[in-house]
Amino acid sequence: MARKLLRVDVGTGSATFEELPEELVMLGGRALSSAIVAREVDPACDPLGRENKIVFSTGLLAGTTAPNSSRLSVGCKSPLTGGIKESNSGGQAANRLGRLEIAAVVVEGDPTGKKWILNVNKDGAFLLDGGRYWGLANYACAEALHKDFGERAACILCGPAGESGYRNSSVAMTDPEGRPSRHAGRGGSGAVMGARGLKAMVIDDAGVERPALLDADRFKQARARLVDGLARHPVTGDGLPHYGTAILVNIINEAGALPTRNFHFGTFNEAEAISGETLAQNCDERGGKHEHSCMTGCVVHCSNVYVDKEGKYVTSGLEYETIWALGANCENSDLDAIAEMDFECDDIGLDTIEMGDTLAVAMEGGLLPFADTQGMLRLLREEVRHGTELGHKLGNGCERAAREFGVTHVPTVKHQGMPAYDPRAIKGIGVTYATSPMGADHTAGYAVATNILDVGGHVDPLSREGQCPLSQGLQEATAGFFDSTGLCVFLAFACLDQPESLAAIAEMVSARYGREMSVNDLVAYGARVLDMERDFNRRAGFGKEDDRLPAFFLTEPLPPHKVVWDVADLDLDKVCGWTPVMEV
Repeated sequence: MARKLLRVDVGTGSATFEELPEELVMLGGRALSSAIVAREVDPACDPLGRENKIVFSTGLLAGTTAPNSSRLSVGCKSPLTGGIKESNSGGQAANRLGRLEIAAVVVEGDPTGKKWILNVNKDGAFLLDGGRYWGLANYACAEALHKDFGERAACILCGPAGESGYRNSSVAMTDPEGRPSRHAGRGGSGAVMGARGLKAMVIDDAGVERPALLDADRFKQARARLVDGLARHPVTGDGLPHYGTAILVNIINEAGALPTRNFHFGTFNEAEAISGETLAQNCDERGGKHEHSCMTGCVVHCSNVYVDKEGKYVTSGLEYETIWALGANCENSDLDAIAEMDFECDDIGLDTIEMGDTLAVAMEGGLLPFADTQGMLRLLREEVRHGTELGHKLGNGCERAAREFGVTHVPTVKHQGMPAYDPRAIKGIGVTYATSPMGADHTAGYAVATNILDVGGHVDPLSREGQCPLSQGLQEATAGFFDSTGLCVFLAFACLDQPESLAAIAEMVSARYGREMSVNDLVAYGARVLDMERDFNRRAGFGKEDDRLPAFFLTEPLPPHKVVWDVADLDLDKVCGWTPVMEV
């Protein structure tokens, strides 16, 4: 069976399958979602208007036994950035869609007030009346859908934030336990899903087999090599399973790059209280869980289930970015309160990075004192959740909140809030923030690996030398090897140090489809994805001035290193293709 495209028209109520055009057959995940958006969406359109579409795309290895291959890409024109957007998430949806051989779901049309859910199974795809689910928060909606459609079903959800058109709204995915705790968070795609009148997708793959492999023995051997490499690598085989992504709290704090008090400082004195070590200890003592999987087929197990002091569930997947955004960035050292805020964001449908940046900016503007933990919780529970006037000001992102509260110290690129690494102290990630088509996005080219963790070599994080080639290479590899195959980007840690693990990914793609793909082919594939996305952004009105960091990074030395951002604009332009690379 060939991979196919499911086109859903919320105006007519139709859901029809199409063959993938030949030029799209070997595209998956980010490559496919961006290609469809670039071909079918007017770059000048209103992101929340009827012309925008939202695309849910599975990776090239979805539904197979490839490790960590159940990431789902969500693409659209972003309501937050105004440019092209791909945000991907773990959970069960990509695995289910992959087993059904669905390469992408394209949701389009004007719902004219209709509210839908989409049910997808072995018998087809059906738009159903979703009116009774509209208005439900994500946890209640997932519970209701599992009751109505069965516990096996994977759900993709638009939360109250998306229904309200918040430009910081996420798309939620249910995890292996059925909790809507995994999110395609960045860029406001939940608001596009809400604008299309689609409350949820419910996917059940019961009765279907795994996708056919053109060379099953070759695939099996390549898979075994990659699994072995992940187990042997100290990051994926030891650090992440034991402490989760929050292992980075102490590491980045010690590097002087943990953004604190709205990016005014690079260290947080109370970092230990919100560290991965403390998180793991709390899980052990209270009956929570670390070494948890967010998706079928995960062999890294970096997720967790966080419980309170009485052993009651609070949230799942309490990640480094969330802990930093709602913690150090707001000078909050209460890990239990951060877990509660994470639940609120998951239930409402909000990106925790953007929300943390927004709250920090609002604190700087005088809405709350820094470190006012209870005030932060109150804002989420009473204002943002209920769509009050203040809730809308906070739900539309960091940059808009800064205007509301008169703040000029705004850590954004292409209107998107920065993640948990200060670019003055980790300059490779600063290049990624500046030059990614997605806006400030650490996952687009994770230079922290080489700048700080010495994975794939070492480039001095405080020097501008070598940062642009590092970021450019990582952006191309990420787009080609991970975001488009549906593999978790954490596999890059092993792949950067183990050429045989990187080659195994190309081998699995080749064995799956019978079309030979080398390591170099997948790097070139990633470069083409970036070119396509940058072309969309330029047609949407972006210029080279948008591939820059905010001015305060150039003028305000960051304690403790007292460094500023000093990567040359000309070098950034070369990464983005604004100026030709001269031959020497």
